Amino acid sequence: MKLSRGNAESHSVQVENVLQFGEGVFLRGFVDWQIQKMNENGHFNGSVVAVNPRRTGNAPKLNEQDGLFTVSLQGLQHGEIVKTSSVVSCVQRGVHPYKQYDEYIKIAENENLRFIISNTTEAGIAFREEDKLEDQPQESFPGKVAAFLYHRYQFFKGDETKGLIFLPCELLDQNGEKLKAYVLRYAEKWDLEKEFSTWVQCANTFCSTLVDRIVPGYSEEEAGRIQEEEGYKDRLLVVAEPFYQWVIEAPSFVREEFPAEKAMLNVKFVDDITPYALQKVRILNGLHTAMMPIAYLAGCNTVREAICSPHIGIFIRALAYDEIIPVLSVSKEEASAFAEAVLERFQNPFIRHDLLSISLNSLTKFKARNLPTLREYVEKYRKVPKLLSFSLGALFVFYKGKRGEEKIPLSDQEELIELFQSLWEKSNSEKGIQHLVSTALSLEEHWGEDLSKIPGLANAVESAILQIEEAGMENALKKLFHLSTTYKESRK
Repeated sequence: MKLSRGNAESHSVQVENVLQFGEGVFLRGFVDWQIQKMNENGHFNGSVVAVNPRRTGNAPKLNEQDGLFTVSLQGLQHGEIVKTSSVVSCVQRGVHPYKQYDEYIKIAENENLRFIISNTTEAGIAFREEDKLEDQPQESFPGKVAAFLYHRYQFFKGDETKGLIFLPCELLDQNGEKLKAYVLRYAEKWDLEKEFSTWVQCANTFCSTLVDRIVPGYSEEEAGRIQEEEGYKDRLLVVAEPFYQWVIEAPSFVREEFPAEKAMLNVKFVDDITPYALQKVRILNGLHTAMMPIAYLAGCNTVREAICSPHIGIFIRALAYDEIIPVLSVSKEEASAFAEAVLERFQNPFIRHDLLSISLNSLTKFKARNLPTLREYVEKYRKVPKLLSFSLGALFVFYKGKRGEEKIPLSDQEELIELFQSLWEKSNSEKGIQHLVSTALSLEEHWGEDLSKIPGLANAVESAILQIEEAGMENALKKLFHLSTTYKESRK
């Protein structure tokens, strides 16, 4: 039996007030799941029309299941294992704009429409020179939005009460502002009347948001369990971790119209999203990047293996609380709570997060995620942070491209990989390591500055590399923390 409104308990809503560009697992397991909660709590009467932003997508599958799908939450929360599932019924229908353009553009004429939510990947918010107003539809997401808004502007004759609230979920800094800028750029390119551009800016609200939830997607195993226990087959089932957070930079009226806080959801409306974006990048992403070379060279293959390893687990926790949090601009209490949630997420037994998937462009990631922490730590404490310095040394060893006899599939800019291969070939002495570190730290075109000029950093990195190379990662970590060899036994 397939999932349908005839055989599943669903919360009925009548008003289509949300247009969603994107019908993939993330929006279904994050945004639609939250809208469902708001509906069920009586704080919202929201119904979603989901649109394929690309030529392929799940709109037809959504219609086959009457817009219904199951969200299965699996993971750890407050130390307890969570495994729950619920049917989301707030999506009324799916529309394929490339095949149903008339039906799609008619949504712009809906006077009840109030929100546009999107997740078109980071590459989705981009300007495409070839897009034209007469395209049906435009290829780019901002082009679609510009044409959609222009149709709405014309249909309602510039009525300022018919503007929309945008909540983009693409992982880009200031995603709302960037989307707005591209819409206005299309208006200028297409030579649309200046009154339309004024309406875009005055009648519409483009919020920048920060989203956080791991949504691996469809699980054949979980779908089989649901079918066996609940009696229906769900081709659109979504598996997600219990943790989620949505930070929205918006004026106060958006908080009232989108009452997620009243529904006790983990949604924060803020005046400035910057500290929260910084917190996520520095703690969650920063820990990923810092742990990767250490854990992988120690023989781990997943994030869970790393956090559950005694010595690496200590390193990850110490890095979070001793070096990252002390230099963040958010409150220590808030950052610590976020870090605790992150560390618990790393232990999720139901989600496999491969370290090699994190290793993509690690040198660039270290620059963006960890180097600012290192700089601010030096500025605040007048010394280099020993754990980040050790991580940077481990990263240089990782770019040697070998784990024992096993070749590491490095994935980065070819010139960086070739540079490190060359440096390692010449490093058969302590002087060779000094040359390697000096050269790598001096890459101003990569780091944006000469890191070798930071007092003490070169020595700390050299020391880390020598320890790792001579004693192995496990013993290097023990020395870093002055751990005894009976650590595991003492914790039993």
